[in-house]
Amino acid sequence: MTDASLLSSARESLAVLRPSEYTAALIQVLQAEANSVRGATVLEIGSGSGVVLAAVAALGAATVCGIDIEQDAVTSGRLLLHELGHGEVSEFHRGDLWEPVLGRRFDLIVANLPHFPMASNHVPGRLPSWSAGGPDGRYLLDPFLEGLESHLTPHGRAIITHNAFVSLERSREMVARSGLALQAALTTLVYIPEDKLACMTDHVLEAEDGRSIHRYGRYAFGEMHILEIGAPGTVG
Repeated sequence: MTDASLLSSARESLAVLRPSEYTAALIQVLQAEANSVRGATVLEIGSGSGVVLAAVAALGAATVCGIDIEQDAVTSGRLLLHELGHGEVSEFHRGDLWEPVLGRRFDLIVANLPHFPMASNHVPGRLPSWSAGGPDGRYLLDPFLEGLESHLTPHGRAIITHNAFVSLERSREMVARSGLALQAALTTLVYIPEDKLACMTDHVLEAEDGRSIHRYGRYAFGEMHILEIGAPGTVG
C-alpha cells in the first residue's frame, strides 16, 4: 500500500469515528463534575475516537481505560492519549462490552453506546457497529446496565448517554434490580438526520413522534439524557 493510500485509509477511519452531539453533551457533564473525576479510575465502554477519555484525563483522572470492538477505535484512542501526554495512565482493549475487564472495578464508568432503535444498522459514513442498537435500541444498552454494578467501586458512578425514546423507565427498573439508582444530569435535543430517521423502527417512531421526537418541517430532533447511575445517595 502506498503512502497516499495509507493516508487516505487513516482519514477514512478518523471520519467514521468523529465525535457526535452525544459526545459533546457527555463531556459537558463530566466537565461540570470535574471534582469527582479528579483522581478517579475511569473506564469507557465504546471508546470510539478516545476523546471522552482525553477529556477525563485532562480533568485529572488517575487512570483511563477504553474498550471498543473496532480496532481503528483502539488505535485512535491510543494515539490521541499519547499525543496529549496521557499515555502512561491510559490503556485500550479491543473487545465486546465488559469482557476485557472482567473482575475489575472502576470509580467512574462512561459510555455513549449505540442505542438508536433501527432494524438496519447501515448509516452512510459510519461503521455498522456505530448504529448497532437493534430494533428497540437496547441491544447493547441492556447488557451494559446488567453488568454495571459488578464493575463499579462501592461509591462509583456511571455517566452515560440515553435516548429518551428507548424507555428511561425500563433502564431505571434494570438498575434498581442491581441496587443502583439513576437520575438525569442533563436533557437536551440532538439533531436526527433524515437518513437516520428513515431507519428508525416504525413502532418506535409512531409512539415517540411528537413526544420525544420533535419535527419542524424536514428537520427532526430527539430528546437525549445524560444519566448518572450509582448507589442510592451517590447520584445527584
